Amino acid sequence: MFDRLDWPDIAAQLDLQGYAVLSGLLTPEQARHAAQLPALRGVSLARAGLGRGELLGFGDALPAPWDVWRVALYRRLAPIANHWNARLDAGLDAGYRYPAELDVFLQHNRQAGQVRPQSHLTRLRTGDYIALHQRSDGKHVFPLQVIALLSEPGVDFLGGEFVMTEQRPRMQSRPMVLPLALGDLAIIGTAQRPFRGARGDYRVNLRHAISRVRDGERIGVELSFHDDP
Repeated sequence: MFDRLDWPDIAAQLDLQGYAVLSGLLTPEQARHAAQLPALRGVSLARAGLGRGELLGFGDALPAPWDVWRVALYRRLAPIANHWNARLDAGLDAGYRYPAELDVFLQHNRQAGQVRPQSHLTRLRTGDYIALHQRSDGKHVFPLQVIALLSEPGVDFLGGEFVMTEQRPRMQSRPMVLPLALGDLAIIGTAQRPFRGARGDYRVNLRHAISRVRDGERIGVELSFHDDP
């Protein structure tokens, strides 16, 4: 599924805007099936200070097919992550080379005390939302993550747009709304990315959120490649 994608173009989009939408990567049937997969641990977003709704963690083992897809996506994204790191000369992972395989990177996580998996489903109903945040705790933070929409806008729910903000030094935050449809995946910057300015590359700060659901139920997934301390 991922081999047919234009990865040079995806890398260029990530360099330019900090995200790349993979439209229609999942069929409607695949997306709706993935929305029904069991999640092991429910967390109130309000209790976690992240908004309102429900976060459903997968625990230590991702269910199929997300487990296979995460491994395959990591292989494609590791070179982009290394390219980003090479452009930046400061930060937690400056000079670090991300391994070619996910299991090796996760071993580095465990050695650094990062042992709590972060990938999860989100279930948002009328009035629910996710506040702006980023998942950047720990020594080894993978600079890219993947989101997917498993419900159909305008049919299953209204509102619930996926939103990103980009903060450049001494500038106002720039908002971005990702136009996701049922079965779309998007690769987004986790917390920071390089931006090429007039005097060379510098670091910009990224956060993401989901706007308030006005009606219905919105189900999405967020795949992280690093674990939390």
